[in-house]
Order: sequence, then C-alpha cells, then structure tokens
Amino acid sequence: MSKVEIAGRYRLESRLGFGGMSTVHLALDLRLERQVAVKLLAEHLADDPAFVSRFQREAQAAARLVHPNIVQVFDSGRDEHTGQYFIVMEYIEGSSCAEILRDQGWIEVDEALSIIEQACEGLHYAHRHGVVHRDVKPGNLLRAREGEVKLADFGIAKATEQSSITQVGSVLGTAAYLAPEQARGEEAGPSADLYGLGVVTYQLISGRLPYEATSLTELALKQQQEEPPLLDTLVAAVRPELAEAVAVALALDPRDRYKTALEMRHGLSDGARGIPPGEHAHAARGGRASRRGGTGRGAAGRRVATPTAATSVLAAGAHASGASPTVAARRPRPGPSRAPAARTQPTARAAAPARPHRRSRRLLIALLVLLVLAAAAVAVVIVTAPAPAKVVLRNVVYSDVQHTAAALEKLVSENTQ
Repeated sequence: MSKVEIAGRYRLESRLGFGGMSTVHLALDLRLERQVAVKLLAEHLADDPAFVSRFQREAQAAARLVHPNIVQVFDSGRDEHTGQYFIVMEYIEGSSCAEILRDQGWIEVDEALSIIEQACEGLHYAHRHGVVHRDVKPGNLLRAREGEVKLADFGIAKATEQSSITQVGSVLGTAAYLAPEQARGEEAGPSADLYGLGVVTYQLISGRLPYEATSLTELALKQQQEEPPLLDTLVAAVRPELAEAVAVALALDPRDRYKTALEMRHGLSDGARGIPPGEHAHAARGGRASRRGGTGRGAAGRRVATPTAATSVLAAGAHASGASPTVAARRPRPGPSRAPAARTQPTARAAAPARPHRRSRRLLIALLVLLVLAAAAVAVVIVTAPAPAKVVLRNVVYSDVQHTAAALEKLVSENTQ
C-alpha cells in the first residue's frame, strides 16, 4: 500500500495524534529529506470561508515566529487532490505536557518551573510580535528529549476564534484553561495566555486543576463562588511565595495578572527562591493573603463577572463535543516538609532533662496495670474455684502481688532519686 503524499512533497508516515480540529502525522519532507509534523485540518473547517481566510493570514503570522521555545511552522496550504488544508511544522521528538500528566499525574516543582519558564520565553516573544496564542494548554506544550520546551499551534486558535463555526457552538480549546474573559466571549489578549499558563503550572505541580468543571457555565460560576486552594496547601515542597506567584497568574481580572510573560517568568523564579511577588500583584494577592489568616477573600482581588449568553453558547458546544477539561491525575502528594531541622533541635534538647520523670511515670503506670490484672485474676479464681480452695489461692495470689508491688516500688525509688 502506497503512502499518502501531501502537496506532492510530504509523505505521511504515521499518526502522532488527533483532535476535534485536526490530525497530526509524522511525515518525511521529500525535498529536504527531513522529518516533519504535518497537521491536517478537519474537513468541516474547510466549509467555513471566514475560517479559511483567517487561517491563511494567521498561519503566515505564525510562520514568522522563529524562537527556540516555539514550534517552527515551515509551510501551509491546501492539497489539490484531497482538498485538505495542512500545516507543516518541525517535528519534536518527546512528549507533550498532556502526556506527562497522563503518565505521571504531576511532576516535581523544579521540573515544572523549568517547563513553564521556557514557555514564558516563547510567549513573550510571540506577544512582542503581535501574536496571541489563545489556546495555551498541556497538549500545546511540547518537551523534547533534550529538555527543550516549545509552544505549538500558534495562529490556529486565533483563526478559529471568530469563525462562524465557533459562534454556533464549537469549543475553542479546553474549558479549564480559558481565561474568564474568554469564557465571557470578550476579546482575549496576551493576559489570557498567561492565565492559561498559570492553570498549566498549577496542574503540573499539584496534579489537579484550580477549578474542575464540565462546562463553561459551571466554570464561570465556580470562579466567582470558590477560591482554588493555594499550591502550598496541596504540596509541601511549594513555598508560600511561589504559591502566591502562581495565584497572580490566575487572577480573574486580567489587570491583576502579570503584565508580560517575562514578568511572570521572573515572578515564578523569585517565588521559588522565597521572594514574594512584586508590587504590581498587590491587588490580586490582597484577598488571598487574608484567606491565609482565615478571613476569606477580599473584594480588592477580583472584579465580579456575570455569565453571559456567549458563555452559555460555548458551554452548549462543550457538552455537544464531549470535551473534557480535566486530565487524569494521581492524588496530590504531600512532598517533603519545608520545616528546617534547626527549629526542632532546641525543643529536643530542652526536653532531655525530663526523661527520668517520664520513666518513673511509665513504671508507675506499669505497676497500676499489674495491680489491676492481679485483682482481675483474684476475682476469676474466687468465682470459678471450688469452695475449699478459695482461701488458699487468694493468699498465694495476694502474697505474689504484694511481693511484686514491693519490687516495683523499690525500682521506681532507685530511678527517681
């Protein structure tokens, strides 16, 4: 069976993955003799003229993004024989963060921060060149075997965002990673990418999502009614400062989040070293700081958002498509304790002189236990033994108990002087 060729140049080898919008294949570029990844867009997308026009513009914009932390787009177009639209990208041999979460559930803090900080570099470069991803999620963060992290699918999400297909209910991305303003149907800017990356950070470290919901409507309600647990309450290895830094990225109001992806990178790096988030984060952190003291969340840290018709429409699409916002994960682990050993040493030394007293108390307790057992034995003998033997047995037991009590009393006296 002959292998399929796209545009007379890319020979499809095997399927790497698939989704509602596209199927990705490993392919061989016959002209340059190198492996590439070819994304074939779903056939129903070609029926939307608005999408086709927007996709072509955004694919060109994505192709201009040349950065170590962004998957390079080499080519795009429409195959004359099949009529399918395609995108040719560099092939990354490794795993997506979605696969990592599926296989491991969560990863260590340092490893997660390495992934996120590289993603911040890629986003910062894209935002400076006027390109917003709009679909930052674990499946679009690829980690090569050498450890290099790259963001994939730039331009595709934006091309789909305002097409007529989306307006009638198709799901844009996975609901759990959408910023609140996206769920309300508002224009999504660079800050929406930072929110999505904040959700990915939270999930990589804790193994769970900040908000778990089955629709955008439920997600919007949970965001307004519930406060996600801070990371340091889920994972002992997370410093409170790092938990606060992640919470800034998850602020409901985009004005309370980091201003740039580079700022987010520095915020997470500082938090990991025990440095609190900068002054710009006070509004987002105000309620969360008070929550540590048990007073609840203040109003300064959020702007109330009301679910709109756009939310309901997208939510209907989520149910229709069967999309799930969650990734199967193991239970969050406690991790190693952060408490320094030096704090516990003075207590241990102070308690050392009290050991003889504790020993004497233990001996007295043992004596009382023996006396109780002896009394119980006497009672059993009295009840069960024949009448002529009662007095003799009682005297023997009483004598043994008296002798034992005297020995224990002497032992206690010797150890407490």
